[in-house]
Formats: sequence, structure tokens, C-alpha cells
Amino acid sequence: MKLLMIEDNESVSEMMKMFFLNESWDVTFAFDGKEGLDDFLEAPESWDMITLDLNLPTMDGMTVCREIRKVSKTVPIIMLTARDSESDQVIGLEMGADDYVTKPFSPLTLIARIKALHRRSSIVEVVPEEVAPIENTEFDVITEHFKMNTKTREVYLEDKPIEGLTPKEFDLLFTLAKKPKQVFSREKLLELVWDYQYFGDERTVDAHIKKLRQKIEKVGAQVIQTVWGVGYKFDDSGVDTK
Repeated sequence: MKLLMIEDNESVSEMMKMFFLNESWDVTFAFDGKEGLDDFLEAPESWDMITLDLNLPTMDGMTVCREIRKVSKTVPIIMLTARDSESDQVIGLEMGADDYVTKPFSPLTLIARIKALHRRSSIVEVVPEEVAPIENTEFDVITEHFKMNTKTREVYLEDKPIEGLTPKEFDLLFTLAKKPKQVFSREKLLELVWDYQYFGDERTVDAHIKKLRQKIEKVGAQVIQTVWGVGYKFDDSGVDTK
């Protein structure tokens, strides 16, 4: 794995360096936001993972994350932050981060988070140059109004492509859509989509659902429904085809 760690605390970087070496990962360290963004922009397609501190000199982590997402929608980003307020974490996720870890953290916890996110993001998204005729046999999920292909990472609502999904948004939508009308609690979605427990921190699910709904609504009717007090479900039975 080739990893970019953007972290201004050199003691944290030195501590993590030992653990990264133990995993035989190729890691580049940057100590301010502008330096980290420049490192990323030198070869955007070469990075497998980015860990990004929120409080950085020169350019803050939110801005760095936003600039990275302008270039790459898919590179996995874990945000590291000393802040633990709900607003900071949700804003980070809305800027495009896939996960966050609150300082102080255990190095083994960060390693586990990186591995879990890398597993989930290992499928390369393939974007066709032009829309080809849709064959039902190509899709892993097919409902009356919705189709989804996990190999090509294509999603269609009423034969219109839902574009710009991050790896986590795609996985979240697939988890819901493959079992239409089944209600998933936030805890269950954390387990299935993020591959580990968030110890009761469910705001990340809500933030990803919000962004996912925005992208779906650009195409057509909303198919992710809130079941108040329980969680979320996929249901396209109310899509108006007129």
C-alpha cells in the first residue's frame, strides 16, 4: 500500500512510522496542508490511502480534503482530528473523507481502520466512455426502477446513471439495495459497510446517507427511506415513472 500521511505533529508521525514499516507500507509524510496537497497532486493516481489531520498549518485539513476530492473521487481518506464535536466530524465526512479517527488514538486502531477501508476500496471504479445499452445480466441488483453493477461500479435509476459515488457511498447503497425494503439499523450498517464497530458513533452513517441522497436526487426520485427510530431502507416502489 502507498500511503500519504499529512500530519503536523512529528511525534505522531514518528510513532506511526514504526507501525507502517511493520506492515511494509510505502509511506510519505507531509507536515503541513500545502505540502501534503502538493505531494498528492504530483501523482494523484498513485496513492492507495491518505490520512489527513484536521488542524494543519498553511492549509487546514478541510480545505485539503476538498481540493483532493476535486481531483479524485475515489482515493480513500481518513481524517485525524483532536476535535470530537459532532459538527467537525460530519463536516469532514461531507467534505469527502471516508472515515475519521479522533485523537488521541491507538496506533493499532488506526492500522485496523486503514486496512478495513482499503479492503472496501480495493475495487477500481470503471467509467465507460459512453453509455452502452443496459443488459440485465450485467447487474448484481435489479429492481423495477434500479440497477447496480459491482464490477463496473455503475448505478442506474430509471436507466439514468447515478454518478460521482465515493467507494463508501457505493458500498452503502449496495448494502441497502440488495435487500429492498429491509430496514437496517445504523449499527448494522457500520458493521456491514465499514467492516468494524464504531462504538456507538453513528453520525458517519447519517453524513454518508445525506451525500448519497443528494446524488440520487440529481437523477430522480429518492429511493433511500428513513425509518424513524430504527434506521434506513431501500425502497423504489414509490418511483413515479410518468
